[in-house]
Parts: sequence; C-alpha cells; structure tokens
Amino acid sequence: MTIAGSYVDFAVREARGVSPLYERLALAVSRDAELLALLDGLPPAKRQPNLLFSVVRWLGGPVDDPAAFHDYAVTHWPAIEAQLQTRATQTNETGRCAVLLPVLAALPQPLALLEVGASAGLCLYPDRYAYRYDEQQVGSGEPVLECDATGLVPPARVPQVVWRAGLDLNPLDVTDPDDVSWLDALIWPEHAHRRARLRTAAAVAAADPPLLVRGDLVDDLPALAARAPAGATLVVFHTSVLYQVPAARREAFVRLVGELPGHWVANEGPEVLRYDGLPDPPSDALHNVLALDGTPLAWTRGHGQAMTWFG
Repeated sequence: MTIAGSYVDFAVREARGVSPLYERLALAVSRDAELLALLDGLPPAKRQPNLLFSVVRWLGGPVDDPAAFHDYAVTHWPAIEAQLQTRATQTNETGRCAVLLPVLAALPQPLALLEVGASAGLCLYPDRYAYRYDEQQVGSGEPVLECDATGLVPPARVPQVVWRAGLDLNPLDVTDPDDVSWLDALIWPEHAHRRARLRTAAAVAAADPPLLVRGDLVDDLPALAARAPAGATLVVFHTSVLYQVPAARREAFVRLVGELPGHWVANEGPEVLRYDGLPDPPSDALHNVLALDGTPLAWTRGHGQAMTWFG
C-alpha cells in the first residue's frame, strides 16, 4: 500500500465515526504531496498516521485544521522527524480489556498475565476495572469500560490475577510525567473520556506497579514467561502490536508463543495474523480479530468499544 493509501485507509477504517478531526486530517495528508514526500524519507513503520499526529500534538502543534497542520509540519519537520524516529505508537488503551475479558475469565484461574508490547502496562489490570456490556455490569472497580457486545454472554466475574508482567522495547513508566504526557498525546483529540480513563487507570497501575521488562518479543519472551508462578495459568497476550513487527519476526513470535505453556490471546488485524475461514466483519469499524491459541473468536473495534462474537 502507498503512503497516501495508508492515510486513506486510516481515515476510512479507523477514524470515521470515531474521530472526525483525524479522519479529515488523514484524508488531507493523503493528498498533500509535500508531506507525503517527507514521510517517504522515513522507515515504513514510522510513517503511520497516528504516530505522526500524536508527535505533532505532543510538540504542541495543531491537528484541528489541515492547512495549519501542513504549515506546522513542514516548518518543524526536523523536530517532528526526530520524535518519529525515537517514538512508537504505544496507545495503552485500557478499553481493550473489555474485549479480552470474556476470554480471560473463561480460562483456568488464577492467571499469570504477560503482555507483549505492554507500553506502561495498563492492560495488565483487567481484574481491577469494571465493565459494562450493554446493560450488564461486571466487576466494581474504576474506570468502567463500556463495550457494545453482539453475540456474547458476558462473564459473571472478573478474572483472578496473581502475577502480571509486560515486555516492551521501550516500556513506559506511569509515575513519569513525560511518559504519561506521551500516552495522553496518543489519545485522539475528541476523546475526553479516554483521557479521564487514562488518568484513572494510571493511578491504579502506579499504586501497584507491574513488572515491566525492556526486551524483544522473541529473544526475551521465554525468560520472562519462566518467571510466572507455578500453579497459575500463563496467558501471553497482545493487542494491536504485531503490525509494528517485521513479518519474519512476527512469524518467529507465533512459533515461539505456541510452544510456551499456558495460553495465547491475540487481538490483531487479520492482515497481521491470518486465519482460515474467517467470517466477514459486520462493518468496516470492526477490524481486529480476537483469538485464543490461534482460533479466532470475535471481531473487535480498535479501542475495545465494540465486539461481535462468532466463536
């Protein structure tokens, strides 16, 4: 896919109906020859819309007007490029726990959770949050994560978690204001509810920090998995992470995780992890696939706000 095509795809599949500002901005960039030429000088993994928009927001630039965004980006490109080269989209969206919960609650308890691409580890606390699936609430914590669920009988209770650890090339620290400001910049402009949720979830994590290890998802996974306590079900999971991993490393990870004890929960795009016999998604908005041990179970939205169960 061309760079322009990837921005159109982001606008239509991810931002439409979710962030009008980012939809308009992504479409404008897709037609902006000057910005496309600048993006073309970056490695492919550094050209993605959400990374560019988040870096500009973090630097204090405008994202609410495409013309102003163009002028700012062209004028400040050296600073933007430097941040693009060193940062990654580490959207630590706790809402994704809502689509993970039905699988986690159904596994043998208690659980030892190991998240690959953990960012600051906020998705390692599914037992501390509360959930609302349409009219049914599960759990009693904060924040309350809402999910429009189709074809699903919600679990009766949250899982029991006795160990939580994360693996990331660049783990973020929820007690570091700079790291939290980057997480805030990754949240889309109109999403005040997600900003409030970030603050609440960060407080949960800061009160009981997870084990976060700087490392590679292939080279360093076995050693971290081996630290999980005996008697707990190891669950290696990840959400919207593998698109950032080169194909060969992704394949090596899939082979490795299949050899580990316990279970593997993936929530990724079907172009990233391919499945045979996958039903068509009910809409373009549901563009991730939730799977357990390589078996697809549901279509999900990117931030966990909806899911359609077919497993």
